[in-house]
Amino acid sequence: MELITLRFLRLNEIPEAWVDAVWDLEFSERKAFDEPVGDELAATNAKDFQKLYRTLLVFTQDDAKTEKSVWSMLQENGISVKALVAVLSFFVFGGKSKNAGVKQRVNALHAASLYLLLLGLPGSIANKAFHGDLLDVCTDIWTHCWPQDTGKKRKKEPSKCSQTKGKRAKPRRKDFDDEEEEEEDEEEDAAEHFSGQDLVEIRTAVVLMAERLLSLLRTFSLKDFEQNAKNCTQVFSKLLYFEPIIGEINFAEQNISKMKSIPEMAFHGFQLLHSPKHGDQEKSLLRIFHRLLYVILMMNSSRNSNIKPTLLVVNQGVLAARNQAIAFICHMVNEMKDLALPYVRILLQHICFQMVEKSEFRTHGAQAVGRLADLMSSSGYAGFVRWLSNFSQHSKMAGRLFSVDVVMALLDQPEMSPEGCDPDLVDYLPHKYLIQEVLFARRMDVSPTVQGHALTCLAQCLELPSLNATRAVQSLFTTIGSQSELHAQATEGSVSSHQTQTCRTLPFRTVELSNADSSVCEGKVNFEHLLRRVKHSNTNVRKSALQALVGLLKHNVVPSTWENLSILAARCRDPAVSVKKKALQCVGELLSVKPGCSDVQKAWLEGVCSAVMDSESSVQEKALEALDETLLSQIKLFSEGYLDTSQRLAWDLLHRLCHDCHKLSRYFSKAFDIWHKQNHFTPSFFSALISHTESPHAAGAWLLLSKVVISSSKLAYGKILDAWDKIMNNWNEVNTKTLCNVLCVIGDIAPHLNRDTRERIISDLMSQLKTFTLSLDVINAAVEALVQYGLSEDIKLTQAFLNQHCGELVSLCESYLASIILKKDGMQNLNEDLMVKYLHTLGTASVNCPAKISKRTILLVESVLTSNSDNLAGAPVDLPASLPLSQFRANAFSTKIRAHGVLALGKLCLQHDELVQKYLPVFARELEEGTEVSVRNNVVVIMCDLCMRYTNSVDYYIPNISSRLRDDSATIRKNTVIMLTSLLQEEYVKWKGSLFFRFITALVDPVPSISNMCEYCLLHVLLKKNPEMFSQHFIECIFYFNSYTQHKSYNKFPQSDKEMLSSSLKGPQNREKRFHIYCFLLKHCTDSQRFSILNKINQTVLVCFADQELPLDTDGSDILSETFGVLSLKEMKLQAMKSSGGAAEEPEEENMAKAVLEAAQKKIVSQVHKKVFIEHTVPLIISLKHCLEQKRSPVLKDLMAYLQVTMQDYKNEVKEFFAGDELLASELEFALKETEELRVIEMIENCSVQLAPKNTPTAQSAVLSPARPRPVLPLRFASPQPPQPNSLLSRLPLTDRRPNSLLRQQDQRQSNYLEKTVMTKGRLFSTPKAPVIVNLTFDEVSAIFSDKGTSCMEESGVCSSEQRVSGAKQWNVQSPLRKKNPPRQRTPTNLE
Repeated sequence: MELITLRFLRLNEIPEAWVDAVWDLEFSERKAFDEPVGDELAATNAKDFQKLYRTLLVFTQDDAKTEKSVWSMLQENGISVKALVAVLSFFVFGGKSKNAGVKQRVNALHAASLYLLLLGLPGSIANKAFHGDLLDVCTDIWTHCWPQDTGKKRKKEPSKCSQTKGKRAKPRRKDFDDEEEEEEDEEEDAAEHFSGQDLVEIRTAVVLMAERLLSLLRTFSLKDFEQNAKNCTQVFSKLLYFEPIIGEINFAEQNISKMKSIPEMAFHGFQLLHSPKHGDQEKSLLRIFHRLLYVILMMNSSRNSNIKPTLLVVNQGVLAARNQAIAFICHMVNEMKDLALPYVRILLQHICFQMVEKSEFRTHGAQAVGRLADLMSSSGYAGFVRWLSNFSQHSKMAGRLFSVDVVMALLDQPEMSPEGCDPDLVDYLPHKYLIQEVLFARRMDVSPTVQGHALTCLAQCLELPSLNATRAVQSLFTTIGSQSELHAQATEGSVSSHQTQTCRTLPFRTVELSNADSSVCEGKVNFEHLLRRVKHSNTNVRKSALQALVGLLKHNVVPSTWENLSILAARCRDPAVSVKKKALQCVGELLSVKPGCSDVQKAWLEGVCSAVMDSESSVQEKALEALDETLLSQIKLFSEGYLDTSQRLAWDLLHRLCHDCHKLSRYFSKAFDIWHKQNHFTPSFFSALISHTESPHAAGAWLLLSKVVISSSKLAYGKILDAWDKIMNNWNEVNTKTLCNVLCVIGDIAPHLNRDTRERIISDLMSQLKTFTLSLDVINAAVEALVQYGLSEDIKLTQAFLNQHCGELVSLCESYLASIILKKDGMQNLNEDLMVKYLHTLGTASVNCPAKISKRTILLVESVLTSNSDNLAGAPVDLPASLPLSQFRANAFSTKIRAHGVLALGKLCLQHDELVQKYLPVFARELEEGTEVSVRNNVVVIMCDLCMRYTNSVDYYIPNISSRLRDDSATIRKNTVIMLTSLLQEEYVKWKGSLFFRFITALVDPVPSISNMCEYCLLHVLLKKNPEMFSQHFIECIFYFNSYTQHKSYNKFPQSDKEMLSSSLKGPQNREKRFHIYCFLLKHCTDSQRFSILNKINQTVLVCFADQELPLDTDGSDILSETFGVLSLKEMKLQAMKSSGGAAEEPEEENMAKAVLEAAQKKIVSQVHKKVFIEHTVPLIISLKHCLEQKRSPVLKDLMAYLQVTMQDYKNEVKEFFAGDELLASELEFALKETEELRVIEMIENCSVQLAPKNTPTAQSAVLSPARPRPVLPLRFASPQPPQPNSLLSRLPLTDRRPNSLLRQQDQRQSNYLEKTVMTKGRLFSTPKAPVIVNLTFDEVSAIFSDKGTSCMEESGVCSSEQRVSGAKQWNVQSPLRKKNPPRQRTPTNLE
């Protein structure tokens, strides 16, 4: 060895005091030199280090021919090893400087490589060259020298509005990890100044350092240096992200020089650390798996175990490292077999426990779990599934959510063979257990997110290739009449229908049901629960339930009945846009699977066509796209050949639109209006459509033509006219709906025909109308077509045409009516249907020719409704101007004729102002006293139509119309809701008088369809126009529905006693209806509106009773009692004061900011509400209480009930609130505690009923079946103990639990453990001795929780023994009214 290679280090010039100081500092920081020596060392370049490296490298070779060792040569030349190591550390620490340049970084890496090389030489420890801290610094130096992209998400800059410039709201303690993050940020900024050549030079130095580290691990044992081994493990985990991994890594490669990338070297380093040379292999394996855990989770773990890992930005490099880490674990398991499998299970548990809520991370994590679980033995896999079933009931929502993802990943793997599996665990191996006991159980989760995800995955199970998975889902929904082919194939678990089992234990007796009946009952219950989820308040749950429902329908698990399909169609009108889109997608999927099912076709039409009218443009576009793809694009030229499935489906749908679903044609028309504006139709489409007018699909072709013919001015009109001629010859053989469409087409093409053709068609139309044999719809269509042929630019010519042809029809109708009404024997020749057609034709034609309507015509129509026809017989020429008419009286005509007579009279009124003034009082009186339902119904329609034309005249009679909302006929009530909504929407009618109160009574209509329609009209039509509508009328609702008129301001409408009685909901029998209305109104008020209502109730209701402005008589007491009941409603509570999530669910890290904001908002609102309550409400309450006590009013109990509800949020501040009345404060405190105690006792009693005795058949049979997932326990370090039975919360599913201090104390008596899976900080797995927090890592504890637990894991961890109690908390509170009496003795309630 030539000592000249060491000259650049100036070892002889290094002061001994400096060397001693460096060693005394334990290499924790850089010790500066004096200027001369420091400047000379700073001039050192990489070539000097490389030359020294090559010189020392000779001594590491096995065939090196050297007479002396390096250490002896250094000693002979007077070179101190301590000085050499100190100087190398000087260069290493120079690379850690935040301002280090390329030269300093490269020198630091070379110095670290030299130190690692020295350690690899024999005798390094004996010559005191080894120092553990310096080894850690050298192995980790590359993280400071390489300007790497850490992959972490950058922190957002603090907003200017949240803090002042240059200041922080709260200074944060800067620990080691914070300094490290700041350095990384500075290095990322500095990386912009490095050239490509600089980066190549630094990378070369890093590669050299990594090679030396691997070589060191081959020769140098870290068995006695556990901390260094742990640090090397962490270094290798960071090297996995150094550069992208290209291709697959050969983990069996041992030659370092052949390794292609630094990540490959890192994986080789893991293998070296696992060798027996470096200590116990199990401990080494745990360290490696611990570091690879965060690679799989795609997180950046900190050295400080108190700081949570941060998420990495998911990119190709991060995903590649994750995939290779999983492959490396598989390689290790294959190499080590049974030694590694127990720790694979620990790794899987930690992946589950530390998973975050983000979808992308959950997906990759579940894939990793599925792949690693496949490595386990049957017993190990079954044990993990049992653990997973408990984990699926974890208190954190992210854990429960991820358990669903894991189930889906495990279902992708083939089922494990039961061979060699523990008999107690065999039942956990089938996919059936994962689906029915883990996945399906999450449908009842407290979190809507978990519910929705579970339902989505349940639908995906039906798409899995595994037949067992499909059978498992089918068995959950087995109902009578829904046996599918899969059920016929399923033979597992079949039981004789004669065998019986105990279904459930009831308080009085045991009910036995057969297995078949039990499964059918359970399947029905499960399906009904799914249908309820379709109507869930949460949007995501509704979407997921729709997907699950469609999956069941597609695979024939449940029958495709209209009852089930109508639910899908109804969701296309859901209030949420995303649900509407999902429903459209679902009905489309179902139609593609079952194109021949008539009910599916009907459901698709109802869903898609109604969505065309949607106010949201994206939903409308999706519906139009579906119609275009399914219907229009399938219209081809007619040929006698074969129709494919898509074309046949299109014509089937059009046929259904012409017949069963003809009411959807108006929605269908909207679609064509939009397409017409977009010039969507091509000439080839028109040609193909016309070619079908004489085919078997003629009805559908005419329907489409009636919608699109107006969009084109160049059509094959000759073919259309030829088809018209054929229809004229076979008029009676054509369907009514088709005739209407044909007449619509004939009318639309009128402007494009020549004069002769027009006259011929006019003649055809008149000839058909004069026969009076057409149906009513065809009469309307024929008259409309006739009007089209009379249109011209000169309005006089148009009116002359209409007077000629429509007047002729009016004359014919008048003659027929006269022959029936005026002749003595006319009634003998009466034909009811013919009379209806004449009346209908008269009304339709009269609208177009008002000048041709004579007094005689009017009186003839009037005579249909009255009994005054005798007055007309004697005076056929000189008729009176009007008849004494006050009401439609019964006569010889049937109700059907009279109903059409009303319509005809209404159409006559539309064109004559004087008739409106004459007949409006008659119409109004008919509404009140008429007995014929059809007549009253038509009167409602007429009056609403007249309101649009004669608004001022009809406005006076709006109360008469609104009174029909309480009509005996459901049809009239429904039509009244529709007509009034239309008038209110177009503002023809205002919310005046009692209209609002009468309208909302439809919310409690006994017919559900009417109440639902009223709710829809109020929320989605009327409330949007007037957002203050509910709050403005709320207080008056209390007075109106109770018929209380003594208040000076409320319920002062001019109405008769009969009207008041008809709309009143007074009395205890209607209390439920009244409060249903109150709850509905409050539920859809904003917080500001609720706050305003509270204040108004104080100022306008409570004050009046407190000041005795209103008497406390019977009616007054009812109003006051009702007011307190309204104030006690949960809907009255401000939303900002309510918790947003489930009580047992803590906010995730991503939602923490939202949770903090909600908490701050709740605090502010609570303070404002508290102030208003103390200053305004409390004095009124105290005054009212004294007044009620003096009069001994029963309303006092309602007042106390209201205070109990209100003071739930201020239990500890009762005395502060009611400082002016200490007795009331004491009574209220006592009442609150009594209520709490009774609630707990009731909960305990309800829980005890759910458990069957151990000697019942149910309990015995439960042992034979796979154990249902039991709640997990809080972790406690102690020797494993068997779970204690009869825990209170073990009887409750997680979804029924709520935080309760008393129940929580009982739950703390249980504990949970996992054998051989505990890892405390600073040591390996052993039996722990101290409690830990629930948020666990490998450094703290790995046995997240046991699969033997029987109670839930508390978020706050494990409570001390002092916190555990043996029974219920005993209230030692006496009623202030009974202070003189001896205290009552209460029997302790045992929770067990």
